[in-house]
Amino acid sequence: MSCLVSSSPLFARFFGTAAIVLLAACGKSLPPPEPPRPVLTAVLGEFAGGDEAVYSGEVRSRHETQLGFRIPGKIVERLVDAGAAVRPGQVLARLDPSDSALSAVSANAQLALAEAEAKRYRELRGRNFVSQAALDGKEAALTAARSLADLARNQSAYTVLKADQAGVIGLVAAEAGQVVTAGQTVFRVARADTLEVAISIPESRMPEMRVGGVAEVFLWADERARYKGVLRELSPVADPATRTFAARVAVVTPDVPDAKLLLGMTANVRFPCNGGEPRLTVPLAAIYQQDGKPALWIVDAGHAVSLRPVAIASYGEKFAVLNGGAKAGERIVVAGVHKLNAGETVKIAGRASAK
Repeated sequence: MSCLVSSSPLFARFFGTAAIVLLAACGKSLPPPEPPRPVLTAVLGEFAGGDEAVYSGEVRSRHETQLGFRIPGKIVERLVDAGAAVRPGQVLARLDPSDSALSAVSANAQLALAEAEAKRYRELRGRNFVSQAALDGKEAALTAARSLADLARNQSAYTVLKADQAGVIGLVAAEAGQVVTAGQTVFRVARADTLEVAISIPESRMPEMRVGGVAEVFLWADERARYKGVLRELSPVADPATRTFAARVAVVTPDVPDAKLLLGMTANVRFPCNGGEPRLTVPLAAIYQQDGKPALWIVDAGHAVSLRPVAIASYGEKFAVLNGGAKAGERIVVAGVHKLNAGETVKIAGRASAK
């Protein structure tokens, strides 16, 4: 009978309570609860790995025009600086017009003389005093003199350099007082509404690249600024020095241009190598095997972890590509996944690098 009483729940509860009272009476305190386990986490969508390739490049304009004078001369006035926004027809610089004006005066004088000669020979031909061949020679001289006068007139207009399209002055290559040759670059004008990123593709990635493939563009200065891109141009010939292939990725986001995306900035371009839409990737260390199936530890808003099964599309050297089970923006544990328990509250110690 005593054994039955001693093993009853009531007796066990009484004994436990008595033990606590005795420990308290002896000055003993209960051990403090264990602090939350610190874990390394990351947000899905921040990693660039697996079947995605990331390249650094420079923000350029698809339409960049090298502007120069069509005649040689000395620059007497430069009216715009680098970074200035220009409109079509705006005057950018002027040459010294003295030589062009003298050439125009000489050509006009030659034209007047040729017109007088042609008129006189027409009258003589009407009286049959000169041959038709002589008149034809004077008519040809008149045509040549008229062409020289038109050329001199055009050259006088060529002393003024104007913008042929709206854009931004990206380069100023000459200053007032400098003597330039015909065609020498004085300004470079870039259109701000046709922005793209110039990158170089290594040989190993060329078989995966296709013109028209989608990409994601994000700025080095602010990775939160992200834009949709399309591979617009891919050189078929490698650079002999770097052995890479030049490529241009057009930025096609509707709100471009904006204040964040500027010409000359450094930008990263992310390509999904399978040619489809970019997919989520996770480090291999973040994958936990549950009953032989992959899973991820998801951290909720209260820092409690839960195990969620996921589908893996492919495995890489350092990353795995997800094919479902999680979505961008969710926080996952990327280190120490084998030490966690479902429902456990953790302390976020840091974030894993996304590169």
